[in-house]
Amino acid sequence: MGSQNIVICSFYTDDEYYRGHAATLRANLESLGLAHELREIHKNEGDEWPDVCRKKIGFIADVCLMYPDKKVFWIDVDCNLLSLPDYVRDSTADLIGFQRGFGSALTIGYDRRTRFWEPCFWGISTTPQARKLIADASSLEKVSTLRATDDYFLEEAWRANADNLTFQIIPSRGVVGKGNSEQGAFFSFGSSGNVAEFKGKVQQHTGGGSKKKKLSLRARGLNVAKRVEGMLPEGTSRSLRRVVDSSGITGVLTRRKTAGADPTRKNLVSEILSQGMTGSTETFTAAIEKFDASYIPNHAESKTIEAARSFSYYSTKPSDSSITLAWWARPFPGNFGDWLSPLIVSHYTDQKVLYQSVTRVAKRDHIIGLGSIGRFIKSNSIVAGTGISTDELELNKHAKYVSVRGPITARVVRESGGPVVESFGDPGVLLSRILPIARQSTNGRVAFVRHFTHLPIPMQLPDNMDELEVLVGHPDGIRVLLENLNRYDSVVTSAMHIYIACQSYAIPCALVTFEGSEDKVHGNGIKYTDYALGVDLAEVNPTVIGLNLRLVNLDDITTDFAVSESKKDEVEAAVLKSISLLGPR
Repeated sequence: MGSQNIVICSFYTDDEYYRGHAATLRANLESLGLAHELREIHKNEGDEWPDVCRKKIGFIADVCLMYPDKKVFWIDVDCNLLSLPDYVRDSTADLIGFQRGFGSALTIGYDRRTRFWEPCFWGISTTPQARKLIADASSLEKVSTLRATDDYFLEEAWRANADNLTFQIIPSRGVVGKGNSEQGAFFSFGSSGNVAEFKGKVQQHTGGGSKKKKLSLRARGLNVAKRVEGMLPEGTSRSLRRVVDSSGITGVLTRRKTAGADPTRKNLVSEILSQGMTGSTETFTAAIEKFDASYIPNHAESKTIEAARSFSYYSTKPSDSSITLAWWARPFPGNFGDWLSPLIVSHYTDQKVLYQSVTRVAKRDHIIGLGSIGRFIKSNSIVAGTGISTDELELNKHAKYVSVRGPITARVVRESGGPVVESFGDPGVLLSRILPIARQSTNGRVAFVRHFTHLPIPMQLPDNMDELEVLVGHPDGIRVLLENLNRYDSVVTSAMHIYIACQSYAIPCALVTFEGSEDKVHGNGIKYTDYALGVDLAEVNPTVIGLNLRLVNLDDITTDFAVSESKKDEVEAAVLKSISLLGPR
């Protein structure tokens, strides 16, 4: 690429000490034929070293805007380059730099250090994902009230974007003192001594730890429970599973921990999620504002906060009363099929809808609706259209059964000692009433929507097919997805509730699964028959197809079944009855 494709940048304060270093650095860069942007900045009264350092982020962002077609390298003004090796100059990585502490490849990561990169010399490529990193860091620095230096904001942006970045670590021998010129040393590090002075006085990240941790008591308990269940006779095993699932023990054993090593950060994300669930608007908003002022969310945090906004949509409705609804909320930000439950129930009531985890103890009476979550029905559940993914289980006989998905679920209820249930239908068939989207002229193309467990499969799609995302939980996202489905000639899906949505709107649809991944979706397959019989349609089980959809005749497996208005009336009546049985709180 050559020197014409890079620019070296730095700044310095308006005092003789740093002006002298700037003059030395300028002469150094000119002797190497390297383009540079060295800028003098004014140090305001009261500014200390951390206040000056954090300005680096905004400065580097400005330089990236000035030179959109050049790789931008930052160098501390009191450092120097002996040369710029080809592997640095011509790097194709989004981000290149020394590891924190100029560590070697044998100590890569966060095992002993709180941050990944050494901030004195690093480079940003011209790629969109690289420029996004510096833009994110700059945006956080502008709003943050934290006492922090530039490397804090760089680390935040790195943690938030690392999954999308290529990166290159410069060998530790590249720094003078750990290597010489014959060994490849090209960078001379200078230190003003301010780091030690302000250590412990500015915001820091915490290390992740590298030692292998012992299994937690909860994890060990889950392993023991699985082994015990496997040794029991089938009938006893089903009864035990029903007790464990309906009592909330499953939730205790499988409870997730929020990702992130920083306890303050982790607690704040948990608070955002909790406030979203419980309907406290002011504290929810305050928690998000506090997070935004301190951190850049990583992928998992973004999805958690997105889910929290969805919970909040239902829990903060303008009402003095509420009802409790159990649905399967994960994976965040929410799976389309599972998050239809609050969308549908909320449509038929003005009350707030509060979340009840299906796997945890339910202190209040609650509705349990859409989804294959029958195994988690509890004694204080009011059941509206719930289904099962396997009939090899025992259901809670003490719940109030208004309706179930279909006759197979009804049979298992009866065989478990429960009542005879005669009202059938998955509440998902009501989508066309709740969101009456007009299906007019279509775009001549086919939509492809996978079950979320199929997302990692490497598929090959024909030229006339577009893939749509199934992980949407917020009602706005659900509406957009349904509007998009209605624009296509037909749909191919491995997600049952996409299939159900298509039959609600009368969109031609093919229900499929994929060779080698037939068992990715939980259950023994009875849920498809249960659903079809429950809405008076012909049985259709997923067709097993190869991973190259260009070789599949999709017309042969696409059907145009539609749920009748009379069946929708029956399902709607069941939802309304369930809400009335629960009553306001």
